[in-house]
Amino acid sequence: MNDFLKKLINIREWGRSTKTTAIVAVAVVILFIVLSVMNVSEAAMMDQASTEVKQMIEAEKDSTRKRLTITYNDFKAISYLSFTTSGAQSHHESYVAFGGKVFDANEGFGKFTGQMVNYTYRMLGVGQNLLHGVKLTLLLTTLSIAIGFVFSVFLALGKISSKKVISKICSGYIFFFRGTPLLIQLFVVYFSIPGIFGFSWRGLFDIADPEAVYKGAFLAALIAFSLNAAAYCAEIVRAAIQSIDKGQNEAAKALGLGYAQTMTHIVIPQATRRMIPPLCNEFIMMIKDVSLVFAISLMDITTISKTIMTSEGSYLVFLPALVIYLIVTAIFTWLFNKMEERLSVYE
Repeated sequence: MNDFLKKLINIREWGRSTKTTAIVAVAVVILFIVLSVMNVSEAAMMDQASTEVKQMIEAEKDSTRKRLTITYNDFKAISYLSFTTSGAQSHHESYVAFGGKVFDANEGFGKFTGQMVNYTYRMLGVGQNLLHGVKLTLLLTTLSIAIGFVFSVFLALGKISSKKVISKICSGYIFFFRGTPLLIQLFVVYFSIPGIFGFSWRGLFDIADPEAVYKGAFLAALIAFSLNAAAYCAEIVRAAIQSIDKGQNEAAKALGLGYAQTMTHIVIPQATRRMIPPLCNEFIMMIKDVSLVFAISLMDITTISKTIMTSEGSYLVFLPALVIYLIVTAIFTWLFNKMEERLSVYE
């Protein structure tokens, strides 16, 4: 009866939590829609330009030589517009539109807000390749953990194997990848291995393909991160398997089940639920570790922010990068927590 009551309470609490989250999400969506409807159009923001800029716009309409650069970033709920001229007498002015009004963004808090909007817009790749940096980060993380987990099952079983040769090899692999920096592992895969075996990652793809360098770097990163994830996941799998009562192994033997059958049908299914929390944690850690791909010029969130910093000369660009990482990890942390709560209902 007590177990039943606990389960019932857990189900109710989970339902309340889900309802609260849904209400907050709906409120945020409604607020975003309202702000989007209220926001000022690009044409209205252009009207806020100074007389000097308006004259330059008119003068350059029929001219092939352009001195004025116009940047317009639209996040629907908030927009940013800037005018920049090149040459000896450079000129810059910018504006931010929010809540149906246009604000000067040339100094103070307005300038800071405008920079944050501009940097975030460029970092996410809006207008070119939507959320390019975030997509690369999540794709590399998901594939690395998925491949690494499959490999880790064999490593874990090998490490606890009664055959010493297999156990020593698997233990050595795990020790090596857990005992060396991930960045150095990435360098070895990307630079050292091609040098030793005489090939290039780019050469594995069509040389005429303009994305060959990018694809080669992505493949190298995927291999490095998968090998690293396998070592960490192997320890998670091993601990989960060994946490199962040994009496169940003995019972399986008494029923005539072999080692493979015992693991497949009895031990691993029970251990899987115990693996979920640490595996989710490893996924979150990998999201942040993927930022190391800036070292081989893959365009993830960190690389894009570093590129913007180089072109703009402003270190403020790392603030929206920090927020983007925080949002991504917060979303997955919430999802994983819900997953754990959902599974715990039936314990």
